Amino acid sequence: MEIRTMSKNCRLSLVLVLLLSGVFSVRAQVAGLYTLPVLQMPASARTAALGSDFLSLYDPTDVLIGMDNPSLIASGYHRRMALNYVGLFSESRMASVAYGWDFHRFGTFLFGLQYNGYGNFQAYDEYEVSQGEFTASDIALMVGWGLNIDSNFSVGASFRPIRSQYESYTAWAFALDVAGSFVSDDKRFAATLQARNIGAQIATFDGTTEHLPFDLAFSASFKAANAPFRLFLMLDQLTRWNLGYDDPLTPVEETDPYTGEPITKPWYDGLANFLDQAARHVVLGVELDIKKHLFVRLGYRFRQTAEMAADARTQINTSGLSYGFGLRVKRFEFSFARRNYHLGQAPNYLSLSFKL
Repeated sequence: MEIRTMSKNCRLSLVLVLLLSGVFSVRAQVAGLYTLPVLQMPASARTAALGSDFLSLYDPTDVLIGMDNPSLIASGYHRRMALNYVGLFSESRMASVAYGWDFHRFGTFLFGLQYNGYGNFQAYDEYEVSQGEFTASDIALMVGWGLNIDSNFSVGASFRPIRSQYESYTAWAFALDVAGSFVSDDKRFAATLQARNIGAQIATFDGTTEHLPFDLAFSASFKAANAPFRLFLMLDQLTRWNLGYDDPLTPVEETDPYTGEPITKPWYDGLANFLDQAARHVVLGVELDIKKHLFVRLGYRFRQTAEMAADARTQINTSGLSYGFGLRVKRFEFSFARRNYHLGQAPNYLSLSFKL
């Protein structure tokens, strides 16, 4: 939600994704300019550890992958359940649950619920007289569907109605994710193109309609033959090149205070700016597989590092770094992740998946 609101209150699959994303790309927003941040939070510790928003990975038993990427919802999800818990900032908490059911020729469905609680707050009137406490929370339902077109291509979609309750202000919205994936015959390479958070508010907090955080993103993973690790790549915000912010202390165009003429910058400043903008779209991750039972994960998002850089240049900036591990034993899989949003806070993710 925006700060101003807080103060008041198959080939075919890829074509489909591109068409839908083209319709809604004019609504693409960058951080801080949209509402319902609950829509951008990864559903699992595995995804969070790899620094991504969703994964492109063939794993027919990991239900939480399907919550973020509906095109990879698989028949292996049948009667599998997953639980996820995140300790966010201060008193904020997030919890989610998902359950899969295979309807055979009609595809596989995934049903989920996500709750974000932001804690208790002190309320005051304009005279600074205490009015007691109030709470703030988001709750989202999810119905996901996935279908294999053939042995390599699959499509999927997930629909989310969302309710936000901040003090006495309430808002409703709906969001749709549409995705198409390709998985190689040997299952070592997978790629997904996804249009995320297509939708709108249907009831606003104060009469002002806000945008949902639409994103057209690409994700891929690759594991070389006999390699003990898998590499991950995500490119997000493909409909918006400039993901930077205008800093009034460092203006793009500087003027000579004596002559009033623009100061000409060297050519390599332009190259550095180009590389900076390109890197803000990239997320990298690696997962080490130890005998298919223990997984060690590491991810890095440069955009997070750039946005959360400390003023003190001598201080090491670990923002954008994420890491974690997973343990798979028989029918159970447990994952832990720690994702550094900024120097002061690093939420912890806990996920558990099992078959009923």
